[in-house]
Amino acid sequence: MSTHPLPRRTVLGTAAATAAGLALAGCGNSAGSGGPPRERKKGQKITLTFWSWVPGIDKPVDLWNRHHPEVQVKVEKVSAVNGQQYAKMHAAIKAGNPPDLGQIEFPVIPSFLLDNGLRDLAPLGAARHKNRFVGWQWQQSVFGNGIYAIPQASGPMGLFLRQDLFDAWDIAPPRTWDDYETAAKTIRRKGAWIETFAPTNGNRFAGYAWQAGAAWYTAHGDTWTLHIDDEPTRKVADYWESLVKQKLVKTIPDRQNAWYKDIQTGAVPAWLGASWGDTLLAGNAPATRGKWRAAPLPQWTPGADAQANWGGSTTAVFAAATYPEDALEFALWLNTDPASIALLIDGGYGFPSAKNGYTTTDLDVDKEFFGGQHYSTVFADAGAHVDTRWQWGPGVDTLYQRLGDAFTDALGDGSSFRSALKKVQSQTLADLKAKGLKVESGR
Repeated sequence: MSTHPLPRRTVLGTAAATAAGLALAGCGNSAGSGGPPRERKKGQKITLTFWSWVPGIDKPVDLWNRHHPEVQVKVEKVSAVNGQQYAKMHAAIKAGNPPDLGQIEFPVIPSFLLDNGLRDLAPLGAARHKNRFVGWQWQQSVFGNGIYAIPQASGPMGLFLRQDLFDAWDIAPPRTWDDYETAAKTIRRKGAWIETFAPTNGNRFAGYAWQAGAAWYTAHGDTWTLHIDDEPTRKVADYWESLVKQKLVKTIPDRQNAWYKDIQTGAVPAWLGASWGDTLLAGNAPATRGKWRAAPLPQWTPGADAQANWGGSTTAVFAAATYPEDALEFALWLNTDPASIALLIDGGYGFPSAKNGYTTTDLDVDKEFFGGQHYSTVFADAGAHVDTRWQWGPGVDTLYQRLGDAFTDALGDGSSFRSALKKVQSQTLADLKAKGLKVESGR
């Protein structure tokens, strides 16, 4: 294994970038709690630590441990509220004591590369397994010639709705965003709100922009270009600002106590969510069992099939892992073994990144909650029509925080959502320049 780290700008530029920059500990190793990398000797027993927030992750890990007595994996749960898991991981990297493996979402992989935090798995032969995964999801962790994580699951988006209430109010599932606004007006007249515009949920807002044709990051050579304030994103911002000003949607955070109460009571009878939202709804609104359905995202153009993704996760090996080959073996098994996938599906982890080892109907774990609907076909179709040109870049975790602050301020002082985008564009540009990256503003 080479011990020469790739230049950080090279890794974060594009696959063809060759410019030099600050060091990234790719295949080289920082001295973490486990010391320099080692190759496990035959018969030697080791324990790997794994930080994750995925529901039910303990079950596949227990299965691994039963069949791999020499390589045991210890799960440590981390909170995924407001990015707490990543703050903890970054702090552990800086302190020199990260775990061996971590659950890291697609959008924030580049931020960990800036932290010199992830091991390059390419020298360990990871590329041999590329064809076992959905192509665009595999690419989410590929920078330059390096491979920095194993994809686990994606989050194709759709519309969850209370079919009983939509029927009672004579509302058809909206096919377009114009239909969605019309539905919102009818629902408001009934005393409810179709949704909430959650100002701090930058991840979901990114999904809206993705569907509209936005491209927040593009790379040319070793230079990143930011387009957070591009025309498709402005269109999305204008749309939701209009719904807010018409008082057709709430502005409370989603997936928190007040929102769960609204979901349980029917005060909010719809949610623009991702495939992993089935278990979330079933677990938090059990009294509404049988009343929900899933439908495709509304379209900007009638008859179109533009889709989006919210989230998506990987199993990454930290640069300080003492036994990286064993960690990689576990990451591959966790995300491709049919028995492991079955347990992950049962826990509600999202839409598998693996190409094989399951069927779409296997994902209908909450079928009865959705009135017997084979609802996963909605998300399978969405996943097949996601714009695979979307590219994540560095600093997304900070970008999300800045979006949340900017939208919250706009809601408070009445300024436009467009001004929020312009502000975040400028802030993110400055953030990345401060990290030593070549970056420019898109036009």
